[in-house]
Amino acid sequence: MFDSLAEKLEGIFKKLKGRGVLNEESVNAALKEIRMALLEADVNFKVVKDFIEDVRGRAIGREVLESITPGQQVVKIVHDRLVELMGGFSASIKFGARLPAPIMLVGLQGCGKTTTAVKLARLIAKDRKKVYLVSADVYRPAAMEQLAVLGRQINAGVFAAGDLRDPVEICARAVEQARKEGYEVIIIDTAGRLHIDDILMAELKQIKDKVNPAEILYVADAMTGQDAVNVGSKFNELIGIDGVIMTKMDGDARGGAALSLKAVVRKPIKFVGIGEKIDALEVFHPERMASRILGMGDILTLVEKAQSSIDEKAALAMEKKIRKNEFSLEDFRDQLKQIKKMGSMKDILGMIPGLSKVKALKEIEPDDRELLKVVAIIDSMTRKERINYQIIDGSRRKRIAKGSGTEVQDVNRLLKNYVEMRKMMKKFNPKSGVKSLMRNFPF
Repeated sequence: MFDSLAEKLEGIFKKLKGRGVLNEESVNAALKEIRMALLEADVNFKVVKDFIEDVRGRAIGREVLESITPGQQVVKIVHDRLVELMGGFSASIKFGARLPAPIMLVGLQGCGKTTTAVKLARLIAKDRKKVYLVSADVYRPAAMEQLAVLGRQINAGVFAAGDLRDPVEICARAVEQARKEGYEVIIIDTAGRLHIDDILMAELKQIKDKVNPAEILYVADAMTGQDAVNVGSKFNELIGIDGVIMTKMDGDARGGAALSLKAVVRKPIKFVGIGEKIDALEVFHPERMASRILGMGDILTLVEKAQSSIDEKAALAMEKKIRKNEFSLEDFRDQLKQIKKMGSMKDILGMIPGLSKVKALKEIEPDDRELLKVVAIIDSMTRKERINYQIIDGSRRKRIAKGSGTEVQDVNRLLKNYVEMRKMMKKFNPKSGVKSLMRNFPF
């Protein structure tokens, strides 16, 4: 996400930082380029205009122009303004005092409401809240079945509508059922249309009046750009929304919708969907997102991912093995599996400060399938081979390659990388379990 914009801004700021002294003319020239970069990223025209004028007012001042590092000062101003543009701070769901607290998801057809409902349920359940799901979509074939299947994957309760065909009645019955069974939150997956129409809005208003939701969240498809912003404005005008969930952020290299929504709709982005998997929904942090747009990385999110994915006891045990130089291929495989839980390699690399600016890494497209291949090769070894790699001779390498569906060259490459990693670890003195694992990523 934001790849295109980030790359352009990086080039603009590189030129600014290269100047020993900045004057009004050079700042204006940079702002003109930033303006074009934002417009090309599909950011709302009025939002761009206000953004540039605000940055100009802050950047053309004595403190900046006479600063020892004026280029860095301008970057900081742009960063701070981006944070403000996206809401300033992360906004959480307000559940209220009622049980269960109804959370109503609205949006057009195809924006990803059903999968988002399940992802949100999983995220809320991590805070030890008991979550119930209900589909009010009686129009889309298999919509209710889809929610039921996905809901079972996360062990959430799912309302069975049976022969009920009235969306309003379904929601009312579901809330009552959730109350009887002791659920704390109920997520309502409403129907969508290809465009906003009177019938859709009338139905949503009736559901709203019937269940009195604690929050109404607009689910926006990031890939539709300014259409997502315009639709969000309409939903807010007609039924009132409390926040936004941006889906398909991983497929949108421009990011214009995310940068425009808060300013235009006046409602915060609360969550972002970054993939198809059930766990691919994150709380939206404006400051972290601004840092990623400007190539500063996002180390806080990286640490949070590590802490949620990595077993601390296993990491401490790993640390002891590293200290004693007992790091086996079995340990290497387990470590790769832990890393895989954190997301794609490309996303992980993008969160590390400075790596986004390394030209060599930009030209590399990390292939997550390579991790799966490595795991398959190690799984094809006997336990004796995994513990003592030195016994793996030519005939064993052929057998391992055949068993894992790979080539002997792949096995050779893995063993070579593993030996290099062991050499590196001899020089390493880990301070903590999580940090040990983080610093020993195999890239």
